[in-house]
Parts: sequence; C-alpha cells; structure tokens
Amino acid sequence: MSDRRLNNLVKKVKAYAKRMRGLTDEQLQAETPKLKAQLKNGKTLAQILPEAFAAICEADRRVLGKFPYDVQIFGAVAMEQGYLAEMNTGEGKTLTATLPLYLNALTGKSTILVTANEYLAYRDADEMRPVFKFMGLEERAGVSQRPGEFLTNDQKRANYNADILYTTHSALAFDYLLNNLVMRAEDRFLRDFYFIIIDEADSVLLDGAQMPLVISGSPRVQSNLYQMADFFVSTLQEDRDYETEDKGVWLTDRGVQYAERFFGVQSFYDHDNFELNRHVTLALRAHVLFERQNDYMVSDQDEIVLLDNSTGRSLPGMKLRGGEHQALEQKEHVKLSQEQRSVASITYQNLFLMFPKMCGMSGTISDAKRELRSVYHKKVVIVPPHRKLQRIDRKDRYFVTAEEQYQAALEETLRRHQTGQPVLIVTATIQDTQIFSRMLVNESVPHSVLNADNAYWEAEIIAAAGMRDAVTVSTGMAGRGTDIKLQDGVQELGGLAVIGVGRMENVRLERQARGRAGRQGDRGSSQFFVSLEDEIVSTMNGEKTEDYLEGNRRISKGKLKRLIDGAQKTMEEQGISSREQSVRYDEILRRQREILYGARDRLLDKAEIGRETMQAIVRDNLEHFVGTHPNLTERELSRYVLDNLTYELNPEAIEIKGHRKRDQQRLLKRMEGYAARLYDQKTACFASEDQLQEYTRQCMLNALDDGWVEEVDYLQQLQYAITSRGTAQRNPIFEYSREAYQSFEEMKVTMKQNIARNFFLGDPQIGDDGQMKIVFP
Repeated sequence: MSDRRLNNLVKKVKAYAKRMRGLTDEQLQAETPKLKAQLKNGKTLAQILPEAFAAICEADRRVLGKFPYDVQIFGAVAMEQGYLAEMNTGEGKTLTATLPLYLNALTGKSTILVTANEYLAYRDADEMRPVFKFMGLEERAGVSQRPGEFLTNDQKRANYNADILYTTHSALAFDYLLNNLVMRAEDRFLRDFYFIIIDEADSVLLDGAQMPLVISGSPRVQSNLYQMADFFVSTLQEDRDYETEDKGVWLTDRGVQYAERFFGVQSFYDHDNFELNRHVTLALRAHVLFERQNDYMVSDQDEIVLLDNSTGRSLPGMKLRGGEHQALEQKEHVKLSQEQRSVASITYQNLFLMFPKMCGMSGTISDAKRELRSVYHKKVVIVPPHRKLQRIDRKDRYFVTAEEQYQAALEETLRRHQTGQPVLIVTATIQDTQIFSRMLVNESVPHSVLNADNAYWEAEIIAAAGMRDAVTVSTGMAGRGTDIKLQDGVQELGGLAVIGVGRMENVRLERQARGRAGRQGDRGSSQFFVSLEDEIVSTMNGEKTEDYLEGNRRISKGKLKRLIDGAQKTMEEQGISSREQSVRYDEILRRQREILYGARDRLLDKAEIGRETMQAIVRDNLEHFVGTHPNLTERELSRYVLDNLTYELNPEAIEIKGHRKRDQQRLLKRMEGYAARLYDQKTACFASEDQLQEYTRQCMLNALDDGWVEEVDYLQQLQYAITSRGTAQRNPIFEYSREAYQSFEEMKVTMKQNIARNFFLGDPQIGDDGQMKIVFP
C-alpha cells in the first residue's frame, strides 16, 4: 500500500472523528457493540477501520487528554495494514498502538502487544487501561509488577482471555512453550494466536532473535567429560589446532587428528563419539568465545553470572544452554552446577510467524528493512515526525587510540556540563561506562551510571537525564522505551547532548542513541567518538590495526575511517548471517514441534483411540524387534515380553521353532495374537469406555512427552557440536538437518514402544474423587 493510500485512510478517520466529537459519552461507548455487530454481520476490519479508529481517537482525547496526531494515525493505519512502522523517539508510539489494538479486539480474538521488558509492559498497560475500559473492553498486563513473582495458570488464562493484553516477548514465548507442556486440557491458558503488535520491534525481531528460548526440565546425568575436555582444549594452539570466524570456533584438520590421538578414538565425528565431540566444542567455545568480565563474571559465591554486554545488566539466575554454562564453570574451576535437559525451545522468529496478523513499531527499523522482508515477509514504512527534527547530528570524530578518544569525549562533556546543559554519554560496552565514570569522578562531576538490573529504577534515571546539569552514563540499550523530557530552560542551553563513545555493533544502535535527543522537535545534539581500540574494531580488524596502535606506521584520516566503519559493516553482516542460520536451524525444529504439539492437542481434546490404532502400534513394535534380532533366542524374546507386554509370561506364546523367514512370520502372527489377548485382559479392568479412552490417551501423552524431551535436548546439543564439522568440508545445516531427521525417525520408533509399554504395564488407579492416576513402568 502506498503512502498516498495510507494518507487517504487518515483523512477518512479524521472525517469520522468530527462526528465522534459531537457524541455524548454514552453514544461514544455504544460504538463498541455497534462495530462488533457489524463484524458479525459480515463487514471486514478494513471496512470499519475509519469509524473504529475515529472512535478510539475520541476516547483517547476524553480519557487521556490526548488526541492522536495525524502522523500517529498514519502509523496506526500502516500497522493495521501489516507494516513495521519506524516512528522517531518521543512520537507517541504507546498512544498510536491504541488504534489497531482497539480495532482488532472488536473481533473477539487474541489481541496482544509485546514490548521489551516487564516495566514497559506494565506501565503502558496501566496508562492505557482507562481508555479501553471506557470503550467497554477489558485490558490486562500479562506480567507481574513485582520482579520474580510468577503467575498461576488461572491468572494467565484470565490475562490471555482479556480483549487486549500487554506483555513481554519473552513472557509470551515461554507461555507458549509451557502451554504445550500441560497434562490436562483444562490447564491450557492460551487462546489461538491472531493479532500482535511488537513494540521496539528491531530489538525483538533482530537483536533478540539469535538465541532460542529454552525451558529446562529434569537434570541430565552429570558428565565426567568436562574436566578432560577442558584440559585438552588448554593444550591447543590457535591457527594450528583451531580457527575462529564469525563468532564461531572449530578444530582444524590437524586439531581433529590431535583429538583422535588424545582421546584414543578412530573418528572424532562418528555418532558414537557425539558426547566427546560436544564437550570438546563446549570447552573450546568457553575458552575462545567467552571473555571474563565481558560476557560473564565470577561472583563472590564462586558462581558464573552472565553479563548482557549490550544493556549493561548482569543476569543472575540465567544459565547458558546445552552444557555451555558447565564448560565455563570448568574453565574457571568453580563447582559445576547441574546440567538440565532442554524440554522445549522456540525462537522469536517462529513464535511471531505463528500470528496471522503481525506488525510492529520502533524508532530505528528502516536500516534493517531487507532482512525483515526476507525473514518475516514484512515491509517497513517510515512515519514522518509530528514536528520537524531540530537535533544536530555532528560528524563522528575518529582517533587512533582509546586514550585520545576518551580524553576528547571527556573534554566535550565537561565543556557542555559547565553551561548546565544535560549530557548523556552512551557507550558500546559495560566496561566503557565504568571507565568513563571513573574519569568523571576524577573531574568531580556528579553523574548517574546505568548498568542496572532493575528496569523500573533504570527508567527513572533515564527520564531524569534531561534535567539541567544532569550527566548520565549508559550503555546503548539501557532505559529504552522511556522518553527523556527536558526541564524548563534546557532548550535555551541547546537541549540534551548525546555523546557516543565507541563504534557500536550496528547503525541502528547508534541511531537509537542519537534519538535520545531531539524528541518532539526539541533541540539537541549528538556526536560519536570512535577509535581503533573500540571492541568491534579490534574484534574484526585486530591484526590490521596492530602496527598503527604500536606507532610503527602512520595512518591517514581516510584509512582510519575505513577501518573503523568497515569493522561495523562486517559485524552487521555477521549478525545477519548468524540470524539467518538461527532461522534455518529452528525451521527444522519447528516442523517437528508442530507435529508433536498437534498430536498433543488432539489427545488433550479427547481424540478417540480405537483398538485398531493400538494393534497397529503393537505390530510395528514387534516387526521392529524381530527385524533387529535376526538370530532371536527365547531368552531375548522373554526379556522383550517382560519389558513391554506383561509381567506374567506364557511360555507357549514365546516359543521359537526356527530362524527362517517363514518361521519369523509365524512368530509375529502368534505374538500379535498374544498381544491381542493381553489387550482384552487390560481393557476388561476398566468400568467404562470413557475410562479406557482416558487411560489410553494418558499412556500416549506420557510417551510423546518423554520422546519429545529427548529429541529437543538432543537437537540443542547437536547445534553446538555440529558447528565444528565445517572444517571437514561438510555443510553444518545439511548435517544438522540429516541428523535431526534421523533422530526424529528414531524418536517415533521409541514413542511407539513406550506407548505400548505404558498401556500394557501401566497401573491405573481411580481415586475417591474419580480422577485417574497412572503409575507408569
């Protein structure tokens, strides 16, 4: 849809709004049931959009005292058409969202807005609730206001059943996974997905998209390979035994040969050596890719605490998946924590692609429009600002050394601070905030530092950054979603001055930093100070910069700029590549997940399971067993029957008279008949067909869940191990796909075996309350 068509819709909304202005409160509130009735009678959302948007705009004016500007209506129309809308910081995205939320809630289907953290979700829900209530809709926050407090399934059900829900992307993802782990239909709490708005969309869809969200369950047997693998890795030499590229690390051919000699194995990549391969890969990643005080720290309690380098927050309680956390613990020689199985996993990409209608908004999203079109099939529209941008974005200043860079940034900060102008120093890493803070302390400059663990407290600091004389030091992402309003008199001082220290991972992060200043047409300025010693420059171009940093060679201004900016461009390209790879990995898991979750839902919804289904499962199991035992003995057959069919053997049923193929077929027929008699004996234990059906469903559900946990856990481990196979002229994605398919087929065989085993050997017990409890073998 062109901007012209979007603007025409804005004009229609404004025309309806004139009529709405003349309605009484009761007449305006009556628009909601009227519009719902029109939808039920066949009208589409597109047909009622102008009137619905006008009604909620007028409600916004009466309840909140804010009538959306034309550009806000434009952004709302764009989102309803499925666009991702770029709206500048301070342009009122929260108010804009009320329009498409109201319209889609009229359908009675799931209508959700997700944002970056619990504070923003609760704040926005609390602020907008009065207007939705005025229009007769129930709106809720899907997160607790108290950090660490968990909601019950009943509370979640009430939240998701509300007309409109504000929540976080992570809460929604975990709720989706948990909803597909329940054992009873009545414990489910999610409605079918329909419409979603993603606030801070680039942060969610891009920056947060590489790491799958994983639910951990029962502990796995603790491996004794961590210590051995850690010692092995400590003997390796870079370039000779291993190589690094694109935030990945793997053994060279020489390294693989050394590993085979060290561990005494024939082929390092054989399936039988999977666990060894995995532990070596984990140890190698721990030593090469994870840096202490940058990616993690060791607490006073000798525990590994992860650090979020982009936000400046420590992440207490969070652990890396797939054994990586234990590998870090071994590296630092602290007590190993218990490794947990992964029982469910999903990426944001596949979560949000499940919504029939998905849109979003952000202050910096147009720079990634190609990737967003490729991955999410979404176009980006740029919403013009309500007031002309007055911020002055000064040219970046380039330096060779960090010392020169920091000194220049400090001098600029002091110069502006002396006039009373508020200054926000935005750094690329946590360490940079600490360094700059110490420099300000040495100059006796009072200031706030944002390396916070609490988004509520963080928002208060950011909100105060526009006060006269305020100096705030922050990482790029800290306090995102909170506007900085200028104190009276600050405009005359030049508004907020944003000083960026360090080249950031991508242009979007720098635009976010610049966007802190100049909101709603305010005055302001921004400037970045960068050097060859910035983290991404040293990471991408380390060898190229050594001579310049050591003073062995002079560098021209053009060369300096190319090296620093080129590092950012390379980092951005690697980020895109990594996210694309993440999508391809999870796409394989998605297909399996849909099959399993579909089967679970049918069982929870009391699908009828006939005798023929169980007979087919038993037949498949027997054929597999006999086929994998060409020289079957009576002892082996006895063991199979005792483990899978009955604890009371019938010697005649398991008698083996020969090993020829014809004899095998006779044995299969006899065993099928034996299983059929055991089936009749089992079914006779139940008082009704309903009890039998419930028992059978629970047997199947238990087997499906056990098999799926093993599959998810294996695939999580496989992703780590598979990256090292690129050196063996193998395509990691192809290898992963091939092994994932093979493991899925093996899982189906195991599931069938466990279904029959559960059915024949399970012990159903009916309690006084009439509920069935099953003791599985």
